[in-house]
This record gives sequence, C-alpha cells and structure tokens, in this order.
Amino acid sequence: MSWLPILLLGAIAFVLAAFVLRLPRAGWSILGAALMLGLAGYALQGHPGYAGAPKAAPDTMAQTGAAMVDARRQMFDPDQPAGEWITVADGFARNGDYEQAAGFLRAVIQKNPRDGEAWLALGNALVEHANGMLTPAALYAYEQADRALPGHPGPTYFLGVALVRSGRLAEARSLWLEALEKAPADAPWRESLQERITRLEELMVQMGAQ
Repeated sequence: MSWLPILLLGAIAFVLAAFVLRLPRAGWSILGAALMLGLAGYALQGHPGYAGAPKAAPDTMAQTGAAMVDARRQMFDPDQPAGEWITVADGFARNGDYEQAAGFLRAVIQKNPRDGEAWLALGNALVEHANGMLTPAALYAYEQADRALPGHPGPTYFLGVALVRSGRLAEARSLWLEALEKAPADAPWRESLQERITRLEELMVQMGAQ
C-alpha cells in the first residue's frame, strides 16, 4: 500500500503537465519516461515501508552563547550581578539570538557609556552574530570595554578568543602574553590565561607541522 501514494503523485504530475500546463503531445512520451525513470530509481533505493526517525540538529549557536555568557560572568564578582538589561540580553544570547542581545546591550550603553560589562557582552554578541568573526564593530566594543574596565582580564581574553576563531593565532598569542606580563602576581586568572596560551602555542606548532 505504501507504493500507492507514489504512483498517485506520478499520475497527478503527468495530468498537471499534460492538461493543466498544456504540454504538447510530442512531449508526453518524454515526460512519461522521466516519471518512470524517477519511479524506477525510487524502487531501487527507496524504502517506503521504513518508519521515519527525524532527529533534531543540536543548537550549537545557543550552546556557544551560553558558554560565552557563563565565561564572562565568571570574570566578575558574583556578589555584584549584571544589570537588569544585561541579564535580559544574556537570556537572548543563551538562546542564540545574538541580534536581539546586541540590541538590548546598545540600549544599556546609550544610558551608561561607562558600563564595561555591557561593552564586553556586546563585543561577544557581535562576534557570535558574525559566526565567530571579529568585525570592526566587535573590535570597537572590546576597546571600549577595556577603557571602562582598566586592568580587567575580560576584554583582552575575549578579544583573544575572537582572534583565534578568526584564524589570527599569532595576534591572539601576543595579546595574551602582554596581558599576562601586566597582570599582578596574585591575579586569580593568571593560571587560566597561562593555560590558554600553552594550548594556543601547541595548536600553532601542530598547524606549523601540518
């Protein structure tokens, strides 16, 4: 019985072409042959009796957004949560809607141009919206975040991540090394940044070998 819908569709296609679209009689035989060829191919490769098993593709955009938000928040004092509208923007970023996130963050910055975390979150949202590429707008956001957060590792760290994702590994390494040299000896994030630099250098060696 599963073949009936296939044969019926073929017949309907022939009728539509021949009588509704008024295909000349000279082309009927060609059309019929094409339809029969398609049915023959389906007979060889198709499995109409198999049950469908659709699978949802993983929402990688949302996963990346959530990871970026969590990584950013870990660099700030947990006793000082992000502002209300930054939190709303983070919600959109966690769902992979970076355009909406950026819109809320721009509104925050218009109210308070010195909000360093808003600038940093905006840079991340713009990079994600551009599929990991460091755009001029994102670079500007990171620069403003660095000015508003002097000595904070966030702008340098995420700018380096964006450079790596854009394929600019040497620039990212130089940026992170400079940040490490300027960091206080007791900075809690020194070890994490050093680990990142080591992994990046290993990657650069592997790519050089390839």
